Amino acid sequence: MLIECKNVRLAYENHIVADNLSFSVNKGDYLCIIGENGSGKTTLMKALLGLKTVEAGSISHGEGLRQNEIGYLPQQTGIQKDFPASVWEVVLSGRINRLGFKPFYSSKDRKIAEENMARLNITNIKDKCYRELSGGQQQRVLLARALCATQKLLLLDEPVAGLDLLATEEMYHIIYDLNRQNGITVIMITHDVDRAVRDATHILHLHKKDVFFGEKSHYLECDTCRQFNQNEAESGHGCCKKGGCHCNG
Repeated sequence: MLIECKNVRLAYENHIVADNLSFSVNKGDYLCIIGENGSGKTTLMKALLGLKTVEAGSISHGEGLRQNEIGYLPQQTGIQKDFPASVWEVVLSGRINRLGFKPFYSSKDRKIAEENMARLNITNIKDKCYRELSGGQQQRVLLARALCATQKLLLLDEPVAGLDLLATEEMYHIIYDLNRQNGITVIMITHDVDRAVRDATHILHLHKKDVFFGEKSHYLECDTCRQFNQNEAESGHGCCKKGGCHCNG
């Protein structure tokens, strides 16, 4: 497996947002993390990236996955959207963690950046200023940047937030193809539950101190899980705690 979380406890601003969280991600999985605001989704992703320490439990990597081999597309801030750099500079910067002690990008770094721009169909805007692009174009640029860091694992935090319907659909198709056709493992935070259960292989649903983790088919078939997802179940009357559903659905 690429990532394994065991009995993880997460805190944000001194408040526990998730506890006793256990799940694993295998090569080729497409895991969607869903849940209400404040349920610990972004905190979990930062912990997976090694940007935040866990309060308890452990997060481990397998299959030779190194921290600098994870591609990350964060939620965009207003400052990031106004970043004064060219598309080429932004995409190429995805190789920065691979530079080591080298002061300059290598020909291999540049080739990988070019390949990922072609993959995301943004070669034609290579010389444009990033801040002058549409929201959909900016997300393609950032995804190309994330791909420059990895051929193994992408972590995406609300990658379609703020996009129009066309750009949203295009981004979902790109992510799906990267997973199914290119074999890149995807972990994505989303509020789009319908799309999550359509595209994902696995669902991690954070809800207060309750957690569901399992295959999409189980999430769809379990009556109690559906109620849990629709916020119709009473607090504490839902699914799971450790890598499967323990409800009565």
